[in-house]
Amino acid sequence: MRTLHAVADRIEKIVTKLPGLKSVTDLWKVADRSLAEGDAAFLADLGIALAGTYGSDPRPIWQYRSVFDHLLRLLATTPGPGNVAQALRLVSSVEAADRKLDRYAASLLASSHPAEELAAAFTGNASEELRACLVHELVLRGVAVAETPGIAGWATSPHWKHHPLGWLPLALSDVEGQPDLPSYSTRGSSHSMPYGPSENGRVAVERGAHVPPVEETTTPAVAKGISAAVANWAEDSNGRVEARVFALAASLDIESVPSALLALGLECLKDSGRKTAFSVVVCPPDQAWRVLFAAASSGGAYNSGARGAYGRLAAWQSLACLAGATEGVPAEVVEARVRECAWYGFDVDTKWFERVAWDIGLASVSLDGRRLAVLAATDTD
Repeated sequence: MRTLHAVADRIEKIVTKLPGLKSVTDLWKVADRSLAEGDAAFLADLGIALAGTYGSDPRPIWQYRSVFDHLLRLLATTPGPGNVAQALRLVSSVEAADRKLDRYAASLLASSHPAEELAAAFTGNASEELRACLVHELVLRGVAVAETPGIAGWATSPHWKHHPLGWLPLALSDVEGQPDLPSYSTRGSSHSMPYGPSENGRVAVERGAHVPPVEETTTPAVAKGISAAVANWAEDSNGRVEARVFALAASLDIESVPSALLALGLECLKDSGRKTAFSVVVCPPDQAWRVLFAAASSGGAYNSGARGAYGRLAAWQSLACLAGATEGVPAEVVEARVRECAWYGFDVDTKWFERVAWDIGLASVSLDGRRLAVLAATDTD
Protein backbone atom coordinates (compact mmCIF):
# COMPACT_ATOMS: atom_id res chain seq x y z
CA MET A 1 0.00 0.00 0.00
CA ARG A 2 1.40 3.36 -0.97
CA THR A 3 2.06 5.83 1.82
CA LEU A 4 0.91 9.43 1.72
CA HIS A 5 4.55 10.47 1.55
CA ALA A 6 5.15 8.27 -1.51
CA VAL A 7 2.09 9.70 -3.26
CA ALA A 8 3.17 13.26 -2.49
CA ASP A 9 6.66 12.53 -3.79
CA ARG A 10 5.22 11.05 -6.99
CA ILE A 11 3.06 14.09 -7.56
CA GLU A 12 5.96 16.46 -6.93
CA LYS A 13 8.06 14.69 -9.57
CA ILE A 14 5.23 14.94 -12.12
CA VAL A 15 4.77 18.64 -11.42
CA THR A 16 8.50 19.36 -11.70
CA LYS A 17 9.01 17.47 -14.96
CA LEU A 18 5.85 18.70 -16.67
CA PRO A 19 7.34 21.69 -18.62
CA GLY A 20 9.95 19.46 -20.27
CA LEU A 21 7.50 16.91 -21.67
CA LYS A 22 7.11 16.68 -25.45
CA SER A 23 3.96 14.59 -25.01
CA VAL A 24 1.54 14.16 -22.12
CA THR A 25 -0.16 10.96 -23.27
CA ASP A 26 1.77 8.88 -20.72
CA LEU A 27 0.43 11.12 -17.95
CA TRP A 28 -3.08 10.62 -19.32
CA LYS A 29 -2.50 6.87 -19.04
CA VAL A 30 -1.30 7.23 -15.46
CA ALA A 31 -4.50 9.07 -14.61
CA ASP A 32 -6.62 6.51 -16.46
CA ARG A 33 -5.03 3.62 -14.52
CA SER A 34 -5.38 5.38 -11.19
CA LEU A 35 -9.07 5.99 -11.71
CA ALA A 36 -9.61 2.42 -12.92
CA GLU A 37 -7.98 1.24 -9.68
CA GLY A 38 -10.39 3.37 -7.66
CA ASP A 39 -7.91 6.10 -6.73
CA ALA A 40 -9.92 9.17 -7.75
CA ALA A 41 -8.27 11.14 -4.95
CA PHE A 42 -4.91 10.89 -6.72
CA LEU A 43 -6.35 12.65 -9.77
CA ALA A 44 -7.72 15.48 -7.64
CA ASP A 45 -4.47 15.77 -5.67
CA LEU A 46 -2.44 15.92 -8.88
CA GLY A 47 -4.77 18.49 -10.43
CA ILE A 48 -4.60 20.71 -7.35
CA ALA A 49 -0.80 20.50 -7.27
CA LEU A 50 -0.54 21.34 -10.96
CA ALA A 51 -2.92 24.28 -10.57
CA GLY A 52 -0.93 25.58 -7.63
CA THR A 53 2.25 25.66 -9.71
CA TYR A 54 1.04 26.58 -13.19
CA GLY A 55 -2.59 27.67 -12.99
CA SER A 56 -2.03 31.30 -12.02
CA ASP A 57 0.03 32.06 -15.11
CA PRO A 58 -1.96 34.27 -17.54
CA ARG A 59 -0.82 31.96 -20.36
CA PRO A 60 -0.35 28.53 -18.75
CA ILE A 61 1.91 26.06 -20.53
CA TRP A 62 0.14 23.68 -22.90
CA GLN A 63 1.23 20.63 -20.91
CA TYR A 64 -0.62 21.93 -17.86
CA ARG A 65 -3.75 22.82 -19.81
CA SER A 66 -3.89 19.38 -21.41
CA VAL A 67 -3.24 17.33 -18.28
CA PHE A 68 -5.52 19.38 -16.03
CA ASP A 69 -8.35 19.13 -18.55
CA HIS A 70 -7.90 15.37 -18.81
CA LEU A 71 -7.96 14.98 -15.03
CA LEU A 72 -11.13 17.04 -14.71
CA ARG A 73 -12.87 15.29 -17.59
CA LEU A 74 -12.02 11.88 -16.14
CA LEU A 75 -13.47 12.74 -12.76
CA ALA A 76 -16.47 14.67 -14.06
CA THR A 77 -17.59 12.26 -16.79
CA THR A 78 -16.87 8.87 -15.17
CA PRO A 79 -19.91 7.49 -13.32
CA GLY A 80 -19.78 7.22 -9.55
CA PRO A 81 -20.42 9.47 -6.53
CA GLY A 82 -16.78 9.18 -5.48
CA ASN A 83 -15.71 10.72 -8.76
CA VAL A 84 -18.21 13.55 -8.30
CA ALA A 85 -16.77 14.25 -4.85
CA GLN A 86 -13.21 14.43 -6.16
CA ALA A 87 -14.20 16.56 -9.16
CA LEU A 88 -15.86 19.01 -6.78
CA ARG A 89 -12.78 18.98 -4.53
CA LEU A 90 -10.57 19.76 -7.52
CA VAL A 91 -12.54 22.69 -8.95
CA SER A 92 -13.34 24.11 -5.50
CA SER A 93 -9.73 24.13 -4.32
CA VAL A 94 -8.06 27.46 -3.71
CA GLU A 95 -5.44 26.58 -6.31
CA ALA A 96 -7.87 25.87 -9.16
CA ALA A 97 -10.93 28.00 -8.32
CA ASP A 98 -12.09 30.10 -11.29
CA ARG A 99 -15.49 31.24 -12.56
CA LYS A 100 -14.92 29.89 -16.08
CA LEU A 101 -13.77 26.59 -14.61
CA ASP A 102 -16.98 26.45 -12.56
CA ARG A 103 -19.07 26.86 -15.71
CA TYR A 104 -17.12 24.16 -17.52
CA ALA A 105 -17.17 21.74 -14.60
CA ALA A 106 -20.92 22.21 -14.11
CA SER A 107 -21.56 21.32 -17.75
CA LEU A 108 -19.36 18.23 -17.53
CA LEU A 109 -20.90 17.02 -14.26
CA ALA A 110 -24.51 17.58 -15.27
CA SER A 111 -23.96 15.70 -18.53
CA SER A 112 -22.69 12.56 -16.83
CA HIS A 113 -24.15 12.15 -13.33
CA PRO A 114 -27.64 11.89 -11.84
CA ALA A 115 -28.92 14.91 -9.94
CA GLU A 116 -28.94 12.93 -6.69
CA GLU A 117 -25.16 12.58 -6.83
CA LEU A 118 -24.66 16.24 -7.75
CA ALA A 119 -26.56 17.31 -4.64
CA ALA A 120 -23.17 17.02 -2.91
CA ALA A 121 -22.24 20.37 -4.48
CA PHE A 122 -25.04 22.06 -2.53
CA THR A 123 -24.06 20.71 0.87
CA GLY A 124 -20.29 20.58 0.64
CA ASN A 125 -17.53 22.97 -0.35
CA ALA A 126 -18.57 24.48 -3.68
CA SER A 127 -18.79 28.05 -4.90
CA GLU A 128 -22.09 29.84 -5.47
CA GLU A 129 -21.09 30.16 -9.11
CA LEU A 130 -20.69 26.42 -9.51
CA ARG A 131 -24.02 25.81 -7.78
CA ALA A 132 -25.85 28.35 -9.93
CA CYS A 133 -24.42 26.83 -13.10
CA LEU A 134 -25.23 23.30 -11.97
CA VAL A 135 -28.85 24.27 -11.32
CA HIS A 136 -29.36 25.48 -14.86
CA GLU A 137 -27.25 22.79 -16.51
CA LEU A 138 -29.64 20.33 -14.84
CA VAL A 139 -32.70 22.36 -15.88
CA LEU A 140 -31.49 22.15 -19.47
CA ARG A 141 -31.47 18.37 -19.08
CA GLY A 142 -35.05 18.32 -17.87
CA VAL A 143 -34.33 17.84 -14.17
CA ALA A 144 -37.00 19.18 -11.81
CA VAL A 145 -34.48 20.96 -9.59
CA ALA A 146 -37.21 22.51 -7.43
CA GLU A 147 -38.22 18.99 -6.42
CA THR A 148 -34.82 17.30 -6.14
CA PRO A 149 -33.70 16.55 -2.56
CA GLY A 150 -30.45 18.24 -1.69
CA ILE A 151 -30.80 20.77 -4.53
CA ALA A 152 -34.32 22.17 -4.12
CA GLY A 153 -33.53 24.07 -0.93
CA TRP A 154 -30.73 26.04 -2.53
CA ALA A 155 -32.36 26.40 -5.96
CA THR A 156 -35.59 27.85 -4.56
CA SER A 157 -33.96 30.05 -1.94
CA PRO A 158 -34.25 33.79 -2.60
CA HIS A 159 -30.69 34.44 -1.39
CA TRP A 160 -29.12 33.86 -4.83
CA LYS A 161 -31.69 35.69 -6.96
CA HIS A 162 -29.26 38.60 -7.32
CA HIS A 163 -27.01 36.26 -9.32
CA PRO A 164 -27.24 36.84 -13.12
CA LEU A 165 -28.60 33.32 -13.56
CA GLY A 166 -31.25 33.95 -10.91
CA TRP A 167 -33.49 35.56 -13.55
CA LEU A 168 -33.90 32.27 -15.39
CA PRO A 169 -36.89 30.02 -14.58
CA LEU A 170 -36.26 26.69 -12.84
CA ALA A 171 -37.98 24.75 -15.60
CA LEU A 172 -37.70 24.76 -19.36
CA SER A 173 -40.26 26.83 -21.23
CA ASP A 174 -42.11 25.65 -24.31
CA VAL A 175 -39.94 27.96 -26.41
CA GLU A 176 -36.82 26.16 -25.19
CA GLY A 177 -38.24 22.72 -25.98
CA GLN A 178 -35.51 20.10 -25.70
CA PRO A 179 -32.20 21.94 -26.08
CA ASP A 180 -29.33 20.52 -28.09
CA LEU A 181 -26.66 19.76 -25.51
CA PRO A 182 -23.04 18.68 -25.96
CA SER A 183 -21.86 15.12 -25.51
CA TYR A 184 -18.68 14.89 -23.40
CA SER A 185 -16.01 12.23 -23.06
CA THR A 186 -12.44 12.19 -21.77
CA ARG A 187 -11.22 12.76 -25.33
CA GLY A 188 -13.40 15.71 -26.29
CA SER A 189 -16.95 16.81 -26.95
CA SER A 190 -19.45 17.11 -29.78
CA HIS A 191 -22.51 19.28 -30.34
CA SER A 192 -25.04 20.03 -33.03
CA MET A 193 -24.79 23.10 -35.26
CA PRO A 194 -28.34 24.24 -36.15
CA TYR A 195 -27.24 27.04 -38.47
CA GLY A 196 -28.09 27.63 -42.09
CA PRO A 197 -31.34 27.85 -44.04
CA SER A 198 -34.38 25.62 -43.69
CA GLU A 199 -36.54 24.40 -46.53
CA ASN A 200 -39.73 24.77 -44.48
CA GLY A 201 -41.89 27.89 -44.36
CA ARG A 202 -40.11 29.65 -47.20
CA VAL A 203 -41.36 33.18 -47.93
CA ALA A 204 -41.38 34.17 -51.58
CA VAL A 205 -38.76 36.83 -52.29
CA GLU A 206 -40.49 39.60 -54.21
CA ARG A 207 -37.88 42.26 -54.76
CA GLY A 208 -39.52 45.65 -55.05
CA ALA A 209 -42.60 44.80 -52.94
CA HIS A 210 -44.06 47.77 -51.07
CA VAL A 211 -42.20 48.63 -47.89
CA PRO A 212 -43.51 51.36 -45.54
CA PRO A 213 -41.17 54.25 -44.68
CA VAL A 214 -38.63 53.08 -42.14
CA GLU A 215 -36.40 54.72 -39.52
CA GLU A 216 -33.55 53.08 -37.63
CA THR A 217 -33.95 53.17 -33.83
CA THR A 218 -30.95 51.09 -32.76
CA THR A 219 -29.29 52.13 -29.49
CA PRO A 220 -25.98 50.78 -28.17
CA ALA A 221 -27.78 49.04 -25.31
CA VAL A 222 -30.28 47.32 -27.59
CA ALA A 223 -27.57 46.30 -30.07
CA LYS A 224 -25.57 44.78 -27.21
CA GLY A 225 -28.63 42.93 -25.92
CA ILE A 226 -29.55 41.52 -29.32
CA SER A 227 -25.93 40.40 -29.80
CA ALA A 228 -25.64 38.67 -26.43
CA ALA A 229 -25.81 35.14 -27.82
CA VAL A 230 -23.13 35.72 -30.47
CA ALA A 231 -20.88 38.16 -28.61
CA ASN A 232 -18.42 35.33 -27.96
CA TRP A 233 -18.00 34.84 -31.73
CA ALA A 234 -16.68 38.38 -32.09
CA GLU A 235 -14.77 38.55 -28.81
CA ASP A 236 -13.09 35.13 -28.76
CA SER A 237 -13.03 34.02 -32.40
CA ASN A 238 -13.07 35.57 -35.88
CA GLY A 239 -16.73 36.52 -35.97
CA ARG A 240 -18.62 39.69 -36.79
CA VAL A 241 -22.11 40.72 -35.79
CA GLU A 242 -24.78 43.11 -37.03
CA ALA A 243 -27.67 43.92 -34.67
CA ARG A 244 -30.18 46.64 -35.62
CA VAL A 245 -33.76 47.75 -34.95
CA PHE A 246 -36.11 49.72 -37.21
CA ALA A 247 -39.47 51.44 -36.82
CA LEU A 248 -41.91 51.29 -39.72
CA ALA A 249 -44.53 53.92 -40.51
CA ALA A 250 -47.15 51.26 -41.25
CA SER A 251 -47.69 47.57 -40.58
CA LEU A 252 -45.42 45.20 -42.49
CA ASP A 253 -47.05 42.29 -44.32
CA ILE A 254 -45.37 38.88 -44.32
CA GLU A 255 -45.00 39.05 -48.10
CA SER A 256 -43.03 42.29 -47.76
CA VAL A 257 -40.51 41.01 -45.17
CA PRO A 258 -37.87 39.98 -47.76
CA SER A 259 -38.08 43.35 -49.52
CA ALA A 260 -37.97 45.15 -46.18
CA LEU A 261 -34.78 43.33 -45.20
CA LEU A 262 -33.18 44.27 -48.51
CA ALA A 263 -34.24 47.91 -48.11
CA LEU A 264 -32.77 48.48 -44.63
CA GLY A 265 -29.18 49.08 -45.70
CA LEU A 266 -27.88 46.14 -43.70
CA GLU A 267 -24.15 45.50 -44.02
CA CYS A 268 -24.74 41.76 -44.18
CA LEU A 269 -26.97 42.21 -47.27
CA LYS A 270 -24.75 44.71 -49.04
CA ASP A 271 -24.23 43.87 -52.73
CA SER A 272 -27.20 41.53 -52.65
CA GLY A 273 -28.21 41.83 -56.29
CA ARG A 274 -30.93 40.13 -58.28
CA LYS A 275 -28.62 37.25 -59.12
CA THR A 276 -27.63 36.72 -55.50
CA ALA A 277 -29.18 33.73 -53.76
CA PHE A 278 -31.45 35.12 -51.03
CA SER A 279 -34.02 33.20 -49.01
CA VAL A 280 -36.33 34.04 -46.14
CA VAL A 281 -38.14 31.40 -44.09
CA VAL A 282 -40.70 31.54 -41.33
CA CYS A 283 -38.83 30.64 -38.16
CA PRO A 284 -40.82 29.55 -35.09
CA PRO A 285 -39.55 31.10 -31.84
CA ASP A 286 -38.33 27.74 -30.57
CA GLN A 287 -36.09 27.43 -33.63
CA ALA A 288 -34.77 30.96 -33.09
CA TRP A 289 -33.98 30.10 -29.47
CA ARG A 290 -32.29 26.85 -30.53
CA VAL A 291 -29.97 28.73 -32.90
CA LEU A 292 -29.17 31.42 -30.32
CA PHE A 293 -28.55 28.85 -27.58
CA ALA A 294 -26.16 26.87 -29.76
CA ALA A 295 -24.24 30.03 -30.66
CA ALA A 296 -24.00 31.14 -27.04
CA SER A 297 -23.35 27.81 -25.34
CA SER A 298 -21.07 26.09 -27.85
CA GLY A 299 -19.27 29.11 -29.30
CA GLY A 300 -17.90 29.73 -32.76
CA ALA A 301 -14.91 28.50 -34.72
CA TYR A 302 -12.18 29.15 -32.15
CA ASN A 303 -13.85 29.11 -28.75
CA SER A 304 -16.08 26.97 -26.57
CA GLY A 305 -18.84 29.43 -25.77
CA ALA A 306 -20.42 30.16 -22.40
CA ARG A 307 -21.53 26.56 -21.70
CA GLY A 308 -25.11 25.62 -20.91
CA ALA A 309 -26.18 27.83 -18.01
CA TYR A 310 -24.83 31.13 -19.32
CA GLY A 311 -25.64 30.07 -22.87
CA ARG A 312 -29.26 29.75 -21.77
CA LEU A 313 -29.16 33.25 -20.27
CA ALA A 314 -27.52 34.79 -23.36
CA ALA A 315 -30.03 33.14 -25.69
CA TRP A 316 -32.90 34.65 -23.71
CA GLN A 317 -31.22 38.05 -23.62
CA SER A 318 -30.91 38.07 -27.41
CA LEU A 319 -34.44 36.78 -27.90
CA ALA A 320 -35.84 39.35 -25.45
CA CYS A 321 -34.17 42.29 -27.18
CA LEU A 322 -35.12 41.04 -30.64
CA ALA A 323 -38.72 40.87 -29.43
CA GLY A 324 -38.58 44.34 -27.88
CA ALA A 325 -39.22 43.19 -24.31
CA THR A 326 -38.55 45.74 -21.58
CA GLU A 327 -35.31 45.11 -19.70
CA GLY A 328 -35.76 43.49 -16.31
CA VAL A 329 -39.25 42.07 -16.81
CA PRO A 330 -39.87 38.47 -15.61
CA ALA A 331 -39.04 35.56 -17.88
CA GLU A 332 -42.70 34.68 -18.44
CA VAL A 333 -43.36 38.21 -19.72
CA VAL A 334 -40.45 37.89 -22.14
CA GLU A 335 -41.75 34.56 -23.40
CA ALA A 336 -45.19 36.04 -24.01
CA ARG A 337 -43.63 38.93 -25.96
CA VAL A 338 -41.52 36.49 -27.98
CA ARG A 339 -44.61 34.48 -28.90
CA GLU A 340 -46.39 37.62 -30.11
CA CYS A 341 -43.70 38.35 -32.68
CA ALA A 342 -43.34 36.84 -36.14
CA TRP A 343 -39.89 35.28 -36.61
CA TYR A 344 -37.88 34.76 -39.77
CA GLY A 345 -34.57 33.27 -40.75
CA PHE A 346 -32.70 34.59 -43.77
CA ASP A 347 -29.77 33.34 -45.81
CA VAL A 348 -27.86 35.16 -48.51
CA ASP A 349 -24.65 34.70 -50.46
CA THR A 350 -22.81 37.98 -49.84
CA LYS A 351 -19.19 38.69 -48.94
CA TRP A 352 -20.23 39.66 -45.41
CA PHE A 353 -21.12 36.08 -44.51
CA GLU A 354 -18.16 33.70 -44.28
CA ARG A 355 -20.37 30.75 -45.33
CA VAL A 356 -18.17 28.16 -43.63
CA ALA A 357 -20.36 26.69 -40.90
CA TRP A 358 -21.31 29.52 -38.56
CA ASP A 359 -23.86 31.85 -40.19
CA ILE A 360 -26.99 33.28 -38.55
CA GLY A 361 -29.66 35.53 -40.01
CA LEU A 362 -32.68 36.22 -37.77
CA ALA A 363 -35.40 38.85 -37.93
CA SER A 364 -38.45 39.53 -35.77
CA VAL A 365 -41.52 41.60 -36.55
CA SER A 366 -43.65 42.91 -33.68
CA LEU A 367 -47.32 42.04 -33.27
CA ASP A 368 -48.41 45.35 -34.81
CA GLY A 369 -45.95 44.89 -37.68
CA ARG A 370 -44.22 48.22 -37.03
CA ARG A 371 -40.99 47.11 -35.37
CA LEU A 372 -38.39 45.06 -37.21
CA ALA A 373 -35.28 43.74 -35.43
CA VAL A 374 -32.38 41.97 -37.11
CA LEU A 375 -29.45 39.86 -35.92
CA ALA A 376 -26.81 38.64 -38.36
CA ALA A 377 -23.63 36.85 -37.32
CA THR A 378 -20.85 34.93 -39.01
CA ASP A 379 -17.59 33.28 -37.99
CA THR A 380 -14.79 31.36 -39.63
CA ASP A 381 -11.81 29.22 -38.71
